[in-house]
Amino acid sequence: MRRLFRRSILLLAAVAAFHAHAAFPEKPIRVVIGFPAGGPLDQHARLLADRLQAVLGQPIIIDYKSGAGGTVGAQEVMKSPADGYTLMLANTGVMVINPALYSKLPYQTTRDFTPIARTAMQPLALLVNPKLPVNSLKDFVAYTKARPGQVNYGSAGNGGISHLAPEMFKSATGLFMVHIPYRGSAPAFTDLMGGQVQFMAESIPQAAAYHKQGKVKALAVTSRERNPALPEVPTVIESGVKDFEVVGFYGFLAPAGLPADVKNKLSDAFKQVLSNPEVRSRMVSQGADPAFLGADDFARYLNAEMPRWAEAVKKSGAKMD
Repeated sequence: MRRLFRRSILLLAAVAAFHAHAAFPEKPIRVVIGFPAGGPLDQHARLLADRLQAVLGQPIIIDYKSGAGGTVGAQEVMKSPADGYTLMLANTGVMVINPALYSKLPYQTTRDFTPIARTAMQPLALLVNPKLPVNSLKDFVAYTKARPGQVNYGSAGNGGISHLAPEMFKSATGLFMVHIPYRGSAPAFTDLMGGQVQFMAESIPQAAAYHKQGKVKALAVTSRERNPALPEVPTVIESGVKDFEVVGFYGFLAPAGLPADVKNKLSDAFKQVLSNPEVRSRMVSQGADPAFLGADDFARYLNAEMPRWAEAVKKSGAKMD
């Protein structure tokens, strides 16, 4: 009798849990961003939020927890209940660079989070000062090889994608360039235009605007295909560097242990949002390419990207405590 009673209780609990998940979501969903309002991640979140809440039937609340290169926000989500009501929107740095860059990072991406969806890819443009006597990436490689250590490249700071992408390019081509880190992209870009540094990897929207004005010269884009904002600019692969594809990405994650049905419902909601032509068009105008991956494929993607970026961090010598 006791055994039958116990089984009945377990069955009722299972049924209750099933209905709880089946009804998900029943309250607002919080999306944590580990950076201040107004930046690229915030723009991306706001672009998706309206459509997402229409699909899920609940408000999407954006919560900014900035600090330590996105680590503060990641910790906030990591410690939250794994119920689908707290998500993190993260970039390449938070997901795959920080684990290699910070020696005392409080989280491990694949251990502490459940991947939900990759939503976008962000290619970069490889730029030079327009006075540099080169008109193609092949020209630049030849020019720099003839002047080892005399060509400088600027970045937004140690360990970021604008630092690591040129380091990957150096490794792929055997170049010797000197890294000049700045406190942010704006001063680095200003010095590129002024000639204090000769080379830089920058986001497509900014690169395209100043390339068209003749203030910088775009030699190549780092994606596998040409970018609509710079249709005349070849890819690095087209320019002769085999298999070179270095692209940042955005994705949504939840705390580890998220029930599979909740994970799949959220992932499917992002798939619906990213199939909307208006969302896709606006995303491109923000400098990101729509690039949906579902939960399982996104998990596999992260597992493949982490060692790649860890190797880039190691070769760059960048380290943060």
